Amino acid sequence: MTGGVVNDDWLALSAAVALASHRLVGWSYWDPEAIARYTALGVPDGFGFYVNSRAAPLLPAGSEAVAAAYFSIHPGFVTACVDTALAHTTADAIFDARCAAVADGLARHFPEVCDGLATLAPLLWEVVDGCESGGRVLFACHRGVPRPEVGALSGWLAVNALREWRGDTHFALLLAEGIGRVEAGILDDARRHYGGWIPRSRGADDTALAEAFAGLEERGLARDGQVNAVGLALRNDIERRTDALCAEGWQRLGEVSTRALVDLVDVVAERFVARIDATAGANWMPAARSLDPDDPTRSGTLHEADSVD
Repeated sequence: MTGGVVNDDWLALSAAVALASHRLVGWSYWDPEAIARYTALGVPDGFGFYVNSRAAPLLPAGSEAVAAAYFSIHPGFVTACVDTALAHTTADAIFDARCAAVADGLARHFPEVCDGLATLAPLLWEVVDGCESGGRVLFACHRGVPRPEVGALSGWLAVNALREWRGDTHFALLLAEGIGRVEAGILDDARRHYGGWIPRSRGADDTALAEAFAGLEERGLARDGQVNAVGLALRNDIERRTDALCAEGWQRLGEVSTRALVDLVDVVAERFVARIDATAGANWMPAARSLDPDDPTRSGTLHEADSVD
């Protein structure tokens, strides 16, 4: 994945498989069975499951490294999650608990995807192994995890690694544009019509939000405490560039197999999102929610578009 020219068809397919990947992975972050397994390791009240289950292979590097990898989440919260977990259990135990919960959860809640994931797994791991890992720490950690030889979990872990490649790449593009942690949440919130929820969900308080908006307004990306058309255009362009970079990996998988993955998840897309709604709430995992206003999995709680100047 080096940033070559990608045609519109592959841009659209890259965006579609990204949405499918977010759905395939996202439900697991709030799965009660997964949190119960994590809590049983000795972590008080299951604190920090999202942070520690997602970053389990990176946990031995310490809380500062994990906070850096997460970028858009308040580092103080990430540090508290990591330090609490590692005081009671190990990174390997957390990873194993997550894998067991995912395997069980896929079979119980989304059995339609299991055979297809198992079939695609070897091809998906070939793509993972062909990805450039430089500057993509969370991806690199997930590429190195133990790989089941067969089964849906193997395919799921490969998709998860590719999703983290996208996340690492997206963060790099934001940083290259001078978009910081809180600004990133504000811009995505505007794109998804979330009404200010996203940056607060990642730990931004009133002071942080005011400072971030002041910076955006100074750059002409916001006005009067609202992201404007220029800011929205920049955020959409960053998404397009993310899709373009990720498309190169999916091209190695091939159009037939990439569409097969999208179709596999699309069959139960509403159930994936409904599972998030039921276990976390209707706003969580915004990346797993459609931007299409006619799609029942649409992002956000607002039902009319925010105005942009």
